[in-house]
Amino acid sequence: MSSHRKTRVTAGPLTRRAVRIGLFAAGVAGAATAVPAQAATFAPHAAVVSDHVFSHADRAHHTQAKDSFTVRQFGTVNATAVRNQANAVSAGCSADDHCRSVALSFQIVTVAGNERTHLNAVNLSDAANKECTGCQTLAGAYQFVVSTPTELRFDRATQDKLADIHRRLDALTRSTLPAADLRTRADGLAAEVTAVLHDAVASAPKGDPQKDVTLHRHLDGWPGH
Repeated sequence: MSSHRKTRVTAGPLTRRAVRIGLFAAGVAGAATAVPAQAATFAPHAAVVSDHVFSHADRAHHTQAKDSFTVRQFGTVNATAVRNQANAVSAGCSADDHCRSVALSFQIVTVAGNERTHLNAVNLSDAANKECTGCQTLAGAYQFVVSTPTELRFDRATQDKLADIHRRLDALTRSTLPAADLRTRADGLAAEVTAVLHDAVASAPKGDPQKDVTLHRHLDGWPGH
């Protein structure tokens, strides 16, 4: 497999976990704040972005299901700090009157720079059942980091493919599938995103020797820890 189609996947047990890459200098100037979903932002020096999905189900709201699909594109930067987080809580329900809470967050980040560029990437998920017998709770965080020496801009075909995956993620989140099936389907959508990003990177200028797509995946859920 050629270097520009290399994929690294970090995935661990279904417990709280943070994925961190590199170092980010505190107090760096010129930070770029978060932008709406599917938007692009560019920063000449440093970029900081955070995406967070939170769902909470209880006796008053038995079903809560939320998802996020964000695309953050940066130009050439000296330092980048990106955070993606999903939290789901089910509280106070019973086996006869159970709750369902789902939070899924997909974050795509593109950065450009040389080998001295500092990158700090954090990807977290946490699902909690609080005195909630028989409840289903799932939190999934998927973070895709695309790193290229020169700026990468998604063309219309790539944007359309990502938009289609976003629509299917919305439908999946609203579905009534069991937590185990939700995890499998979410992983399938993540694999599709990875393939789309590989194709986009492969179309980048041929003079770029170091092109990389990295997936950080973390899932936490009840039942089925």
